[in-house]
Amino acid sequence: MARRPIVESQCTLMSIQKQPIKGTRQNVASKILKPFALAGIVLLVWLLTDRAFLHHITSLSEVMETHIGRSAESLPDYPCTVGAHRGASIEHLENSYSALLAADQDPQYAFIEFDVQYTKDGQIVVFHDKRLLRLFGKLATINNSTYAELMKATDGQIVRYLDVIGAVNKKLNIEIKSQGDYEEDCRLADVIIQDIQARGREKDIMISSISSDVVRYIDEMHPSIPTGQIYWLTSSTYLHFDLLTKRLYQEFNESNADYLMLHVANLRNIEGLLALKPEGKTIIFWDFEDHMYLVREDYHDRLWGTSVIGDLWQKIVYRFI
Repeated sequence: MARRPIVESQCTLMSIQKQPIKGTRQNVASKILKPFALAGIVLLVWLLTDRAFLHHITSLSEVMETHIGRSAESLPDYPCTVGAHRGASIEHLENSYSALLAADQDPQYAFIEFDVQYTKDGQIVVFHDKRLLRLFGKLATINNSTYAELMKATDGQIVRYLDVIGAVNKKLNIEIKSQGDYEEDCRLADVIIQDIQARGREKDIMISSISSDVVRYIDEMHPSIPTGQIYWLTSSTYLHFDLLTKRLYQEFNESNADYLMLHVANLRNIEGLLALKPEGKTIIFWDFEDHMYLVREDYHDRLWGTSVIGDLWQKIVYRFI
């Protein structure tokens, strides 16, 4: 009879000793799972609120239907990031201050493209053609006219680079309009890049040109600046042979550009272009209206200055929202 309390005490003691172990395991599990739960809540909130970028994303099938009247059923429906070619150039005069400002304020555009070239007196103007003929019906050329003369001939509608660069905040694709003078083209690229760096906007900029020599120069002298090589029509545009597509990529790789920039007519060869695309390179299609489309096939295919994580998040939201 005297020993029973001792046994009960021992059992009680063992029970007491076991309880903290169970509680400790629960605490450890709680500490481990708590950050994941919080992260899930944060992601859910972000998923439901931060979706503004969806305004400037469309699908590859929609782009193909719009421009060539068909889609590619054999391909996944990749998302495409939309940019403004020469600003919002349907509702406004292309490359004008109003076109660039409108594109900067329009949520359908993730980036803005515009062209730069030198005037006779060394001013950098935002203009595509060599002459004023197409837009203003005058034979004057940009490089043989002073800025004052161009202002008079265009009724003040031609704008300088310095007038717009501080007014637009989106990512920019700046095209160096080659005049056939390699040294002048390279000097123009240097001035633009130095100004961009001085403004602290290096991550916002991609520089493109139809001149492979200029693109190669930028890659060698300013390796941190992403570049684009521009093409209009090539032999592979209408003859969809792998040999011709490989030849296009071989030429493209010689400039070491990051972005292959093709007219939308080349969508007819989209299967071959994506199948043979070199790793780490991205395709952008452009039209003669006001649109550009960056095709996001894999994690390399993202807008310049955008992180891999940020781009992945956009793709997830695009797929499920």
